[in-house]
Amino acid sequence: MAPVCDPHWDYEMAMFDEGAATVGGVDEVGRGAWAGPVSVGVTVVDRATIFALPSGVRDSKMLSPLARERLFDPLRAAVTAYSIGHATSDECDLLGMTAALGLATTRALAGLAVQPDRLILDGTHNYTGLPGVLTVARADQVAISVAAASVLAKVTRDRLMVEQAGLFPEFCFHANKGYPSPDHRRALSMHGLTTIHRRSWSFANDYGA
Repeated sequence: MAPVCDPHWDYEMAMFDEGAATVGGVDEVGRGAWAGPVSVGVTVVDRATIFALPSGVRDSKMLSPLARERLFDPLRAAVTAYSIGHATSDECDLLGMTAALGLATTRALAGLAVQPDRLILDGTHNYTGLPGVLTVARADQVAISVAAASVLAKVTRDRLMVEQAGLFPEFCFHANKGYPSPDHRRALSMHGLTTIHRRSWSFANDYGA
């Protein structure tokens, strides 16, 4: 295995050798946020495009915001296909997180120009509901297609939260992206919950849910 911080293509190549023409890497962002959507990215690669991915692709959490932004357009151009699906905060409340992740994945897959023959999912639980999905703990750190999905999903969701910051300037969503932080907690104490907060989560009980 490659170092944790250096994703490789061993999993994808094994699937190609088993007959898959395309492989999709799947990763989620926003699961732990208090506000905004949960988002799932899917990147599709084949035997050619997997070697054309730009250098520096890593788990998005290991990259600075600037590094992620710089990778975004080269990654989009290099992969066979990609799509990001979202489940809103209301859907997270209504369905629960596991089902919301499944919904976001369904939407991401529906948006793909090329459907993958196999999927590699970051984590140990197959929230997609689809058969034949390979779940790998820390896949965003070891599988290149999943690392690519993590970057594209993170940048896309971050941009959505920057837009929300314009609607709710007191909450500094451009900085905290909806995750718990001192400025986020302070705004909740002063202004209460917004329409994009996850009201079913335990934190919301402290702020009038």
